[in-house]
Amino acid sequence: MISDELTLRIRAAFGHEPTAEQQQAIAVFATFATDHNSDAAMVLRGSAGTGKTTLAAAIVRALSGLKQKMVLMAPTGRAAKVFSLYSACPAYTIHRRIYRQKSAGLPALGDGPLQGLASAAFRLNDNLHHDTLFIVDEASMIASSSAGSATFGSGSLLDDLVHYVYNGQNCHLLLIGDKAQLPPVGEEESPALTAGVLRAYGLSVYEAELNEVLRQSQESGILFNATMVRQMIRLDAPTELPRLRLRGFADIVAVAGDELIETMASSYSRVGTDDTIVITRSNKRANIYNLGIRNTVLDREEELCRGDQLMVVKNNYSIAQTTSDKHEDNGSGASAGPDFIANGDRCVVQRVRNKRELYGLRFADVTLTFPDYDTATDNGGQSIPFELTATVILDTLQAEAPALTHEQQEQLYEGVMADYADLPLQTDRWKALKADPYYNALQVKYGYAVTCHKAQGGQWAHVYIDQGYMTDDMLSPDYLHWLYTALTRATEKVFLVNWPKTQQTEE
Repeated sequence: MISDELTLRIRAAFGHEPTAEQQQAIAVFATFATDHNSDAAMVLRGSAGTGKTTLAAAIVRALSGLKQKMVLMAPTGRAAKVFSLYSACPAYTIHRRIYRQKSAGLPALGDGPLQGLASAAFRLNDNLHHDTLFIVDEASMIASSSAGSATFGSGSLLDDLVHYVYNGQNCHLLLIGDKAQLPPVGEEESPALTAGVLRAYGLSVYEAELNEVLRQSQESGILFNATMVRQMIRLDAPTELPRLRLRGFADIVAVAGDELIETMASSYSRVGTDDTIVITRSNKRANIYNLGIRNTVLDREEELCRGDQLMVVKNNYSIAQTTSDKHEDNGSGASAGPDFIANGDRCVVQRVRNKRELYGLRFADVTLTFPDYDTATDNGGQSIPFELTATVILDTLQAEAPALTHEQQEQLYEGVMADYADLPLQTDRWKALKADPYYNALQVKYGYAVTCHKAQGGQWAHVYIDQGYMTDDMLSPDYLHWLYTALTRATEKVFLVNWPKTQQTEE
């Protein structure tokens, strides 16, 4: 296959005449895809409204027509589902494709009792693919730092991703993303979208960037304002808070506090609770919103009810293992369920039963569906989400802490281990702990309002943005990335909650 032929096929799959900038990106990709060097990689950067998603979908369609082997991935379950929808091909989370759990046994040397067996380690899988292009969307979320938990591989997702892909036979990597979005926590830029970082791995890097906002996108107030914020990021030295333009646009509005309940009720009625989200700048603020929404908008009196939207707040490596077939497809292109439940995964309550109190904590058995993980399709072709029944810790639902506190986790550990004190061997006690439903209980919070990092990679029809108290002297690059990312989570409408008049403009 020659570069010119691939270029023509991508343009044909595009559906309309690409812009000059898009044509250049297509040409760069065609050259990359036909490069026989084993170390070739490519970065496709594009901001909101530039047609990056359309181009990525055209690339996937063209390669599918050529029977090119591909694996589509994204950092989170929701991002993978979005990628699947616009590319019309199954996509998976990066962790699910490149890692596999180590065989069961005692905790690794150095693991403390509070980390315990629930932190089962995952090692880098063997890449048995050959002649395969790995395409990763939302690559701005991929961290290179290994300062965090080393539960997965080396602890550096970017290191492991590159190592995995290029250990395959004639495999290559295409990274797609938007550098204006929030970088990974603890990093100043998105390393996976930075050519210099990738070249340090010994890769020969092709680059293409889309900056021109398409004419139809200019009619959107969401994209108009996101573009303005992106330009402030590129200036790198903003001196005052961005002033958003609302006049003349139907898809971005300001909402006063006394109108919020009625407006959110309207959103839930029109697009549903799963397609409405509130984005805040702190966990504490998100917690206040979650409690207020349940009490005043949804009129939920019980602590946990059928239909409640939840978000997992701590990785859980034991629950899904009993219900999923690891790294298998079911024949329809849908996944058989996740190997582990990840921090940030969204789920919906179907049934709550058997509430009880043990070890100073409250538990319940809850049946949950995970809309971002499809396991099959019904007779009508509709996807069936992954479902499981798990023991859930109720105390985390309304707590201001991100998950169980250190003291609560220690109390739980000590209480569970006391139950197994009659087992003479420490090995047997560890095995019992590994299987204990209370020690491995799922930790969740309400999912109606989240921080921007938790929302990143996802899309919702209606997005409510609450920036909290802000002044010009509080302005930072991180805030601009936050605002840009929050704005671009919306597919239909943005609601700016209690937005100051000083941050609005008629121009």
